[in-house]
Amino acid sequence: MKKPTISFVIPCLNEEKTLPYVLEKLTQVKRDFSKLYEIEILVSDNGSTDRSIQISKKFGARVTPAKERGYGAALDSGIKNAKGDIIVFADADDTYDFLEAPALIKRLIEGDFDMVIGSRLDGTVHKGAMPFLHRYLGTPVINWIINLLYAKKNKIRDSNSGFRCFRKDQYLKWDIKSKGMEFASELLIKALVHEAKMDHVPVSLYPDKEGRIPHLKTWRDGMRHLLRILFYGPHLFERIGLAFFLFFWLQLCIGFYIGRVVGIGGVNLYGIHSMVFFSFLSILGLSLWGTGLLIATKQPRISKTYQYILNLEEDRLFFVIISGLGVITITLFWLFLQWQKSDFLFINFEREFIVTTNLSLTLLIFGLQAVTAHIIKRE
Repeated sequence: MKKPTISFVIPCLNEEKTLPYVLEKLTQVKRDFSKLYEIEILVSDNGSTDRSIQISKKFGARVTPAKERGYGAALDSGIKNAKGDIIVFADADDTYDFLEAPALIKRLIEGDFDMVIGSRLDGTVHKGAMPFLHRYLGTPVINWIINLLYAKKNKIRDSNSGFRCFRKDQYLKWDIKSKGMEFASELLIKALVHEAKMDHVPVSLYPDKEGRIPHLKTWRDGMRHLLRILFYGPHLFERIGLAFFLFFWLQLCIGFYIGRVVGIGGVNLYGIHSMVFFSFLSILGLSLWGTGLLIATKQPRISKTYQYILNLEEDRLFFVIISGLGVITITLFWLFLQWQKSDFLFINFEREFIVTTNLSLTLLIFGLQAVTAHIIKRE
């Protein structure tokens, strides 16, 4: 029976202070598990100017250059250059213990999983290893958003874990694009979208070695994670935006039809001021919906509504825009005539003004969003 082939991939950029600790552990794993697995140690170097490359070769690791800068770029390059059918990666800073890697590999093989994540939150987080904001805000929030948007059966328990084990053939199918730290989030999203079979194994997290400067920038990389997560979630903007738009447009119409203030639960609704509020929120909903439409131009899997709009032939799109502009022109002309009747002093039909103005803005924003989406789609 052929032994499973394992490649340990370590992204590296000037890690001479910690790399010896990592490679020493990997050498021990390779020695202890050589009867079970064919093991390769690969260092994906991202342009190190210190002694990282010499140290890697000293420990017998294969070094491959990753020319494009970034954590994700280094990992992607290393994974694609790896010889193993199973990939295990973790950082070169020795915050993850590679001696725990066999547990991830065993779980992957025995459970026939596509990916096994080393979960720090289920394991041991040593003192000083994870900042308070990362542990109790950043990671839980990203877990929740990813699970809300993409998880069906599998639930992610540690989205920011940098210790993972997966099958290379599945990784290649997922087509990961991210070049920075957001690589970690995209890897999970693509796996969930492809309905990969995943599990978690508890792992330990240790603090950085003294004197090492972390590559992670909390707010910058946190925002990159969030943007990458939302990039693959046009359905979120579509659903929330459409719900906002329809609900508050309905309230606007009710206010126009009733024509008076109505007290509900101690709150006065459907007066002029609340109708302005409803108008604003309906436009906000349409803007969110349009944001989803723009994101959808870069996604292969989108809703039928977005797909219909993006697939409109140019002649149909033209007549849709012209029709909308026609309605806007007629509406504005009617408002001008009503204003003219009062010698341009005031408009005494506030409800009509709010509704007609909202209608014009709705048509205008929708038209601009549709045209912009078609422009982006053709890039």
